Amino acid sequence: MDLAAEAGGDDKTRVRPAATVILLRDGPAGPEVLMGMRGASAAFMPSKFVFPGGAVDDADARVPLAGLPAPACLRRLGDEGPALAAAAIRELWEETGLPLGVPGVWTAPDGWTAFARRGLRPDASGLRFVFRAITPPGRPRRFDARFFLAEAARLAADPDDFSAACDELSHLQWLPLAEARRLDLPFITEVVLAEVSALAQGRDAGPGVPFFDNSGPVPTFRRLE
Repeated sequence: MDLAAEAGGDDKTRVRPAATVILLRDGPAGPEVLMGMRGASAAFMPSKFVFPGGAVDDADARVPLAGLPAPACLRRLGDEGPALAAAAIRELWEETGLPLGVPGVWTAPDGWTAFARRGLRPDASGLRFVFRAITPPGRPRRFDARFFLAEAARLAADPDDFSAACDELSHLQWLPLAEARRLDLPFITEVVLAEVSALAQGRDAGPGVPFFDNSGPVPTFRRLE
């Protein structure tokens, strides 16, 4: 979904909860991630390569997830955890056409009907909460973004089939991690890619989840235990 259109309201710079999915798979040259490029006219991060993601919709809190992230992830996410996980799945579906789901029939709220028509219930059990970042002040859009890592094997579709994707991200492609880090990226995406590279190599940078917190007058970095 278009972040610019989503922001709504009189103050488009207010911080909104958001969720992003980093899909990972093994490729011929090693681990690969799925990325796409935002349009040149986008209000937020124009012409940058990013992961699929966007702001949480009200309906996301009403989605009956077939499975939840691990208890440690949910504890770090707080009360918004299920809605954030649902938003991550919805944004991945909208922007790439790739569903994280399991077979099932359910009554879908607005924004989820196309997903439900596939005969799938959204499944967040494969999502791992790996990063959090709040957009710094002064940007045209601000988000409190949670980044989730998921294995492509969890998809209920061909990971190379983007035929159901909307047009928000162009040049959707699977990229080796080293190649992805050479693209024109937002700063925070570079940082997250470094974290994902470490995780893919079995190297945790430290306990907890890294958090770039720009909610106050002074930027801080800490870890969510």
